[in-house]
Amino acid sequence: MRRGAVAEINLSAIAHNLETVKKIIQNRPIISVVKADAYGHGSVEVSKKLIKEGTSYLAVAFSSEAIQLRDAGITAPIIVLFDSEDITSFFDFNLIPVIHNMNTASAISRVARERRTSIKVHVKIDTGMGRLGLSGTSLPEDLVKISKMDGIEVGGLMSHFSDADLSDRSYALFQLERFHTIKAGIFKSIKGTILTHIANSAAILTFEAAYLDAVRPGLMLYGYSPLQHPALSTQHSALISLMPAMKVKTIILTIRNLPPNSPISYGRTFITRRQSKIGILPVGYADGYSRLLSNSAEVLVKGRRVPVVGRICMDLTMIDLTDIEDVSECDEVVILGEQGNDAITAYELADKAKTIPYEILTSLGSHSRKQYINVQTD
Repeated sequence: MRRGAVAEINLSAIAHNLETVKKIIQNRPIISVVKADAYGHGSVEVSKKLIKEGTSYLAVAFSSEAIQLRDAGITAPIIVLFDSEDITSFFDFNLIPVIHNMNTASAISRVARERRTSIKVHVKIDTGMGRLGLSGTSLPEDLVKISKMDGIEVGGLMSHFSDADLSDRSYALFQLERFHTIKAGIFKSIKGTILTHIANSAAILTFEAAYLDAVRPGLMLYGYSPLQHPALSTQHSALISLMPAMKVKTIILTIRNLPPNSPISYGRTFITRRQSKIGILPVGYADGYSRLLSNSAEVLVKGRRVPVVGRICMDLTMIDLTDIEDVSECDEVVILGEQGNDAITAYELADKAKTIPYEILTSLGSHSRKQYINVQTD
């Protein structure tokens, strides 16, 4: 058998979530973030679906991700958010690099001059994230220099909020005001249209002032909200109906009948208290199922929740099937997603693993074999 789980990706859910973004932001270009293999959902198939449904741009982290999309026949504009090394690929594959320092700008300008061509770029401004971008409280001197470099056409200006869920609106407002100041300054120096964007999924949900010329949804596209309390209403609550697109499933490898006082897995952190039916799953932390879920997570078997027991191993996970009748080896087990009338969400697993839904999706998705379906949502 092949190791690990299967991630079933519902492309109709992806389309539904994109439509939700459209309803909220109205008539603005959408830059769909498909980095990290579309958050574990598979960047090629997801990107094709997003383009078909009307996204304006795709955004990836590194040029290798963009090249994969080009090799798959995708011709839509692709923004490369972070890469500063593979300069020639920006030209060879018709990509839109994001410049975040002068060294990258100089290298791009040099290649453009050598090729006797020009390239459209976006420039990243650090308004308070402290990660990447040109620094400056008003108009960074480097931004003006970049706008005057041979072979470079500044087509976009972007920044990034430091709070993924915008829990501190005061700081987000500070970042937005700084961005507006810089934008106003550079618009006086550059002719032509510049696309400005700063709004991530959280801002789309809660911060209309941040929409600017375009928005950059990421997590929303895959059916989850980045807000710490996603059940709380937002200013767009009537329009929001996100649908998780990923279901991760496996099978029961074998079932063991064990007497009371039997230790399960490393460290004997779980010991049976009764005659127990223990299922062994062919999935472990090497497959993206976090060891932090040991003795805390649940899975779905025949539509019912059963607990993970003992420490999750590299290749195997144990579950307690004692209360489940008519269960057999090779029966389906859902690690993430729906089965019957219940569902295990990325929120739930993230809470138990003390992390965020992003990590759950990328970890499980990237380690699982993918199957694509189109099941229409309500």
